[in-house]
Amino acid sequence: MQVTLGVIGLGLIGGSLALDLKHRGYVGRVLGVENNPGNAETALRMGLVDQVVSQEECIGKADIIVVAVPVGTAVKLIPAILDKIGPRQLVIDVCSTKSQICHAVKYHSRRPQFVSTHPMAGTEYSGPGAAQTGLFDGRACIFADAEQSAPQAVKAVEELYRVLNMRLTFMNADQHDVHTAYVSHISHVTSFALALTVLEKEKDEKHIFDLASGGFASTVRLAKSNADMWVPILTQNRDNMLQVMDTYMKEIQQFRDAIATFDEARLRELITEANKIKRILK
Repeated sequence: MQVTLGVIGLGLIGGSLALDLKHRGYVGRVLGVENNPGNAETALRMGLVDQVVSQEECIGKADIIVVAVPVGTAVKLIPAILDKIGPRQLVIDVCSTKSQICHAVKYHSRRPQFVSTHPMAGTEYSGPGAAQTGLFDGRACIFADAEQSAPQAVKAVEELYRVLNMRLTFMNADQHDVHTAYVSHISHVTSFALALTVLEKEKDEKHIFDLASGGFASTVRLAKSNADMWVPILTQNRDNMLQVMDTYMKEIQQFRDAIATFDEARLRELITEANKIKRILK
């Protein structure tokens, strides 16, 4: 018997996940929950889901429930879902921060039926219209605090993500939030700040965007990301974000000091040191 999948939140991640799991034969039926009527209509038209239903109906009928809403909502929603599920159902979240979610369900009687995951894939676009096939192929998926989930639940979710061709990594929730602050969240803050800097200058120099090249476009691309998603991510990961931002501003200050004093040797030293990132990013 094929799995009935319930997806709460039909945006980029939830929609893309549903699309590929259905097309690759992992699920037989996809039920979607979406409060925005326009998004619900788009999801149906694109074939992301077979039916848009109420949250109650989704919880009552789905074998696996994927929570793909902003993390601030997920922290409150996941315990409420666990209150209502039966003994054979599983709940997954796909949020970008983990500590508060895992803490919120730590002592719930249904905690073994919950698996907290972070498929590290996405684009700067949001909503069901941004959903695409192959989004997760070859990307990493982090399982947070998996030892608190039932082994059979973890095994089932591992199978789900292998259908999506993802590389699986396991760590605790606190480690996850530290690592994602450094490799993901700071990139968005930097992009937002750069966009604001250029937009401020553009008020006086109308042709600045005519000169924008590929380097600028790739650096500022993330500034198009949705505030409803990123505000709760950044606030929930506050302590880690403050640490990484302090470190980042220290490095910016080093570049500023070297430029201000015409210190070409120091600039070369900083750039050469930064080039070592090639060992990680081929």
